[in-house]
Amino acid sequence: MLRIAFFVTILLVALAYAMRKGGGPERAMAAVLLAMLVTDQALHLFVPVQYLSVDTGHLLIDLAAAAATVAIALKAHRFWPMIAASLQFLPLLAHSTRAIEVDLHSAAYLTMQVAGSWLLPPLLVVATWRHQRRLIRSGSDPSWVPLFRRSPPTAAN
Repeated sequence: MLRIAFFVTILLVALAYAMRKGGGPERAMAAVLLAMLVTDQALHLFVPVQYLSVDTGHLLIDLAAAAATVAIALKAHRFWPMIAASLQFLPLLAHSTRAIEVDLHSAAYLTMQVAGSWLLPPLLVVATWRHQRRLIRSGSDPSWVPLFRRSPPTAAN
């Protein structure tokens, strides 16, 4: 139980820092992590934790989080969201392994499900800190890649 309290504390500090000082991608990732935390807590109010079969509630949360993180990674003018997206796929591998391997020990399933989550708050803190450093150094830090880029003028124009 102390481990969970420690993780939630680190997560909340990272979320507060990213929401206060981060750029668009950092705030978007903070929103994804906050949504995961809230839906996870709501899930545990109604569904008991079970790791003997595929945990469909957490599977849905993890699918939504992975999709949102990949969307951030594809649109952000940053590299770190690619790392976050990779970490979000680790729980999906856990669910897939559980579905394929019925004899997978429940502790292994739990560990595979949550291990990547421990790296997301520090990654978000470092990303926010680097955003602040770029702002200090250059005065601006573009958050998103433009949807449409203007093509350079050709010789015919």
